[in-house]
Amino acid sequence: MSRDIEAVSWRQAASLYAKPQVIAMCLLGFAAGLPFLLVFSTLSAWLSEGGVSRTAIGFFAWIGITYSIKVLWAPVVDSLRLPLVGAALGRRRSWMLVGQIGVSAGLLLMAAAGPANLSALGLAALLVAFSSATQDVAIDAYRIDAVETAWQGAMSAAYVFGYRVGLLVAGAGALYLAEYFGWVASYTVMACLMGVGAITVVLIAEPPGAAAVAPGARQDGLGAWFSDAVLGPFRDFFVRHGRHALAILAFVAVFRLSDIVMGIMANPFYLDLGYSKAEIASVAKVFGFVMSIAGSALCGVLVAKLGLMRPLLLGAVAVALTNLLFAALAILEPRVVYLAVVISADNVSGGIAATALIAYLSSLTNKAYTATQYALFSSLMTLPGKFVSGFSGMIVDGYGYAVFFVVAALLGLPAIALVLWLARQEVER
Repeated sequence: MSRDIEAVSWRQAASLYAKPQVIAMCLLGFAAGLPFLLVFSTLSAWLSEGGVSRTAIGFFAWIGITYSIKVLWAPVVDSLRLPLVGAALGRRRSWMLVGQIGVSAGLLLMAAAGPANLSALGLAALLVAFSSATQDVAIDAYRIDAVETAWQGAMSAAYVFGYRVGLLVAGAGALYLAEYFGWVASYTVMACLMGVGAITVVLIAEPPGAAAVAPGARQDGLGAWFSDAVLGPFRDFFVRHGRHALAILAFVAVFRLSDIVMGIMANPFYLDLGYSKAEIASVAKVFGFVMSIAGSALCGVLVAKLGLMRPLLLGAVAVALTNLLFAALAILEPRVVYLAVVISADNVSGGIAATALIAYLSSLTNKAYTATQYALFSSLMTLPGKFVSGFSGMIVDGYGYAVFFVVAALLGLPAIALVLWLARQEVER
C-alpha cells in the first residue's frame, strides 16, 4: 500500500475493508461506543424512571467530564507500558484490555446499585467513564500504529461504524431490554457485551511500532519524558498555528456546546411527554441512527465538494435550529410522527456537524503527536458542554422544557460566529 493513491484501483481500495486490522478496528469501535450512552442519556432514562429529580439528573452529566479531561493522562497511555499485563500483551493492547475490564466492572456495579443508591451509582458510573476514556486513548494510538498511512481512511471508517453500532446497542438495545426485562438485566447484558472488545484485543497483534520504547522514555529522567511526551504536543500545536491557536481551541470548545447540553435531558423529555421506552428506542435510537449515518454521508460529499469550513458552518447552524424544533415538540401533543420529524432533523444535522468537526480536527494534528493532540481536541470539544449540561435539569425544573431548548439553541451562536471568523482567516491566508 505504499503506491501512490492514484495507482490503486477501486477494487483494491475496497479490499482494505476485508483486512484483519480493519475488521478488528470495527469491533474495537463497538467497544468504544458502547459505554458512552450508558453513563449519559440511557442512564438519564433510568434515573428518570427511578423518580430522581431533573436537577439531580442534570448533575449526573458531570460524570461525562471524565471523557473531556482524558488529555491529562493520555501521554501516560500513549507512551508507557503497563507492568505484568503489558509484558504479555504489549503497550497498546494492555491499556485497551484494562480499560475494557474497568468498563465491564463499572457497569455491573451500576446494575447492583441502581437509582436507590445514587452515591454508589455515581461512583460506578465514574469508573465506567474513566475506564472508557482510557480505552479511547489506547484505541486511537493503536489505530495510528497498526497500519500505514494509506490504510488510515479505512481504519477510521471502520472505527466510526463500529462506534455508532455501539451507541445504537447502548441506546435502543438497552432501552428495549429495560422495557421487557428491567434495568438491572439491561446493564448486566451491556457489561457482558464488553467482551467483544476484550476478545478482539486478545486476538489481534500488537503493532510493531508500539513494541518500541516511546519517545522520551529513553531520555534521562522523568523531566525529559515530561518535556517530550506531555509538553511536546502542546508546544507543537501553538508553534504551528501561531496567533490563531487560541481561536481554534475556543472554536473546538464551543462547537458542540448546544448539542451536548440538550442531550442529557433528551430521554427524560421523551418520557415526560408520554412516549414509551419502546417508542423512544425505535424512533430516537434506531431511526435516529439511520438519519445520523445519512447526515455523515452527506457531509462527506459536502467536504469533498466545498472544503471544510462551509460544512462546519452548515452543521453549527443546523444543530442550533433543531433545538428550536425540540422546543416546539415540548408544546405539541405527543405523536410519534412529530417525534420522527424532530429526530430526523436532529440526527441529520448532528451527523453533518460531527463529521465535519472530525475532519477539521484531523487536519489540525501533527502525526508525530497524533494520539495526544487528538485527545486534547476531543477533550476540549466536550468539556464545556458537559459542564454546562450539569445545570440543564435546574432550567427544566425552573422554567420547563420549551425554555430549556431555546437556551440550548442560543448556546450555538458562539460556534456560528467563530466558524465565520475562521473561514475568513482561511481566505486571507
